[in-house]
Amino acid sequence: MTADAEPCDAEADAEPCAAEPDWWIYRCSPEPHNGIRRLPKAPSWRSFSDGTERTDLLDPPAPTSVAGRHSRRGRNLRTFRYQAERKEIHLVNMALLLRRPLLVTGPPGVGKSTLPYSIAGELGLGPVLRWSVTSRTTLQNGQYEYDAVGRLQDSGLLGRGQETEPPEIGHYLRLGPLGTALLPWRIPRVLLIDEIDKSDADFPNDLLHVFEEGEFTVRELARLRRPTATVMTADDEERVELTGGRVRCHEFPLVVMTSNGEREFPPAFLRRCIRLEIHRPDRHKLARLLDALLPPSDAPATAAYEKLVGEFLRKQDDEGAELANDQLLNAALLAQQLWADPEERGLIVDHLLRPLNEG
Repeated sequence: MTADAEPCDAEADAEPCAAEPDWWIYRCSPEPHNGIRRLPKAPSWRSFSDGTERTDLLDPPAPTSVAGRHSRRGRNLRTFRYQAERKEIHLVNMALLLRRPLLVTGPPGVGKSTLPYSIAGELGLGPVLRWSVTSRTTLQNGQYEYDAVGRLQDSGLLGRGQETEPPEIGHYLRLGPLGTALLPWRIPRVLLIDEIDKSDADFPNDLLHVFEEGEFTVRELARLRRPTATVMTADDEERVELTGGRVRCHEFPLVVMTSNGEREFPPAFLRRCIRLEIHRPDRHKLARLLDALLPPSDAPATAAYEKLVGEFLRKQDDEGAELANDQLLNAALLAQQLWADPEERGLIVDHLLRPLNEG
């Protein structure tokens, strides 16, 4: 898809795509822009302002300032890799305007976890704050971590019975992805809660209070006599000052939660989310993906891509194979050099497009 192409999935001989609505902020554009400045005020029931003007608003760090987070893998690979369909763009903008979490479901490998990188990159919302969920994940894991043992060791209290003043507590507190997202950013940050369906049964409900209140308290700081402390954030080298241990957002973050559909979620959780289901990509969406990341250099490369896409879809539709978009990208990259050799061509198809659900 070129820079000015319409992000839709219309057939080649169908009617032209409808114009983009004026209220859209995210457009799945390959070029960053400042459209986030047009974000309207939050609805009254999703506003976290207490009526006073805040003097502690923060600007998000540039992605390149966060060591190894994005620059390691390249600008285009994560930020502009996703090729959204019109319905998907529509739902993303609904989540932005309503300040509601976006629950993204779909089979593995269709780009669910890539979508938030596209949003953050296009709108200049800073590095994506990623929180990968497992069956052992708790709400506090995302809010903050406190290294109490490390603080005691550094103060020399362990095993010595000394009553020395312990080091500054802020050096041993780090806000997690959720806690960092809920800081008073001037513009909303993007929080990816990846594979939430792997969590235990109570985890989605545990998130509800934070989603509704937009704040939480670091208990270890709330107990201090001193009202403020400087703590680390999930943005690596960044540090912020907290008063009374309170973390409260200014703009509710864009929360993108991904699920492979391995479990059901409680109604109380679902009614607070905008739900987006991403289906397996069709021929046109796959072609846009290849054109964006690996534009063909000549006619033979174009023909190779068409055959790879056809084989990719045939395996999915006729054989019930589970394939990820990454596999097609890998195959296309090698096809640029090896497709002319029939033997190499067969190896590319057999091994790089091998079904993920194959025994």
